[in-house]
Amino acid sequence: MTKLTTLTEAVASYVKDGDTIYAAGFTHLIPFAAGHEIIRQGRKDLTLARATPDLIYEMMVAAGCAKKIIFSYIGNPGVGSLRIIRAELEAGHLEWEEYSHFSMICRLQAGASGLPFMPMNQTAATDLEHANPQYRRVKDPYTGREVVVVPPLLPDVAIVHVQRCDANGNAQIWGIIGEQKEAAFAAKHVILTTEEIVDESVIRSDPNRTVIPDFIVDAVCLVPYASHPSYTQGYYDRDNTFYLEWDKVTEDPARVKAWLDEWVYGVKDRAEYWIKLGADVHKRLEVKPRLAAPVNYGDY
Repeated sequence: MTKLTTLTEAVASYVKDGDTIYAAGFTHLIPFAAGHEIIRQGRKDLTLARATPDLIYEMMVAAGCAKKIIFSYIGNPGVGSLRIIRAELEAGHLEWEEYSHFSMICRLQAGASGLPFMPMNQTAATDLEHANPQYRRVKDPYTGREVVVVPPLLPDVAIVHVQRCDANGNAQIWGIIGEQKEAAFAAKHVILTTEEIVDESVIRSDPNRTVIPDFIVDAVCLVPYASHPSYTQGYYDRDNTFYLEWDKVTEDPARVKAWLDEWVYGVKDRAEYWIKLGADVHKRLEVKPRLAAPVNYGDY
């Protein structure tokens, strides 16, 4: 059976109420299209895990999808607070667990490796140990000193956006590499969204760029522009104007509802969303080619 499917079908098949979702991607390749589709399908009681929640999880919280958020750093990058998430946390409407960036990745690494916990050196961030009982200390059997440990993070679904993959799900990423690989290997199911689907020969021509292999992927969805308003290296730029405007939108709950009604519920899919953004935005986000030097793998 082919793994090629629509994002609508992938979310319907693999994202269930009450699931733990990990939307991967650091700075770029944030899978906003999948977040919007989860909102459109009305999923509830989700645990949203992500190193940096960004606007994607604020939108999902605003739409009533979440019961809990697991994170390290939370904010509108370069702008300020995520007002909606902060208000929900302060009101006690949202459960939460906070980690450092490194300990969040250690949780994913433990999950990806099938380990019961991951040890870390002690850091200056001891307040997190007081705020989060998931942090524990154990004795290093080799030196006798204490190390900090965190449990594995095992998402029900990891959602990863990539530049390109083949129809089987062998996926390649370039630019900033985040926690995509760890999240995918730790999760029970993996949904890939991709800017383009290429022949297997393209993937095989540069195998070291393949971050996620096909055998852990459940669904492959062709979704160009899926990471807007974040960016996809080599395809389109970060929409900084959007991030600034979102800060203004979240000053008024009525404006947030209106935005969701227009830009999420009011469009069928990412293709309609991109068309609706308009030619001026498309032009502003264009990037010029900057090709890497060829690599000679040799022939035998």
